[in-house]
Amino acid sequence: QVQLVESGGGLVQAGGSLRLSCAASGSIFSINTMGWYRQAPGNQRELVAAIDSGGTTHYTDSVKGRFIISRDNAQNTVFLQMNSLKPEDTAVYYCNADARTLRFSRSRDYWGQGTQVTVSS
Repeated sequence: QVQLVESGGGLVQAGGSLRLSCAASGSIFSINTMGWYRQAPGNQRELVAAIDSGGTTHYTDSVKGRFIISRDNAQNTVFLQMNSLKPEDTAVYYCNADARTLRFSRSRDYWGQGTQVTVSS
């Protein structure tokens, strides 16, 4: 159906930057909202940022002003530019997409496998 593949995670020092990418593939008719979630050990999975098909964005307060979400609709790809990284940003980051395929008239929620982001102090 729809596959989401994340890339760009890794190890970075505090204050550094990282750019995550998530490419959607498969029998995609359209993608509505795409977003990034993260989960750190002992924490709940939380929404980090989201962007709809028109470009409207949403950020959780803890990353506002530091992270930027964007998307390339032609390539079904969403990006997360992470600046001024802090150790508390360390988590597995998951790509999410609300997408519709040719086979189904209703949209479904799809998830990537996650990419590890580690910020050292």
